Amino acid sequence: QVQLVESGGGSVQPGGSLRLSCVVSGYSVIPYCMGWFRQAPGKEREGVAAIHGRSGSTYYADSVKGRFVISNSKNTVYLQMNSLKPEDTAAYYCAAGWRGCGVTRGLFDYWGQGTQVIVSA
Repeated sequence: QVQLVESGGGSVQPGGSLRLSCVVSGYSVIPYCMGWFRQAPGKEREGVAAIHGRSGSTYYADSVKGRFVISNSKNTVYLQMNSLKPEDTAAYYCAAGWRGCGVTRGLFDYWGQGTQVIVSA
């Protein structure tokens, strides 16, 4: 059974940085795509960034382009978040999929439990 475990969330002031990590285990075939999503209270879950497991191609939501960077190493995917804003406050979820790659929720089959990010002065 594929499992994803996120870590690295926390509280930070506006303009600060955080690095999220997600360890993926239990797969027999390397995920075609790894992604990060977020969900703020009262809002739908939205795609933030994704990375193709083989080519390394990356995809970003417009709201985070130039501030967030997704990367991977072996069975771990990272999300470096810089210049954080209060509107980045949300629960962040890691996801894995084998059907395509992008920041579209329907492309992902397995999800982590989430890690909370709070950006506040």
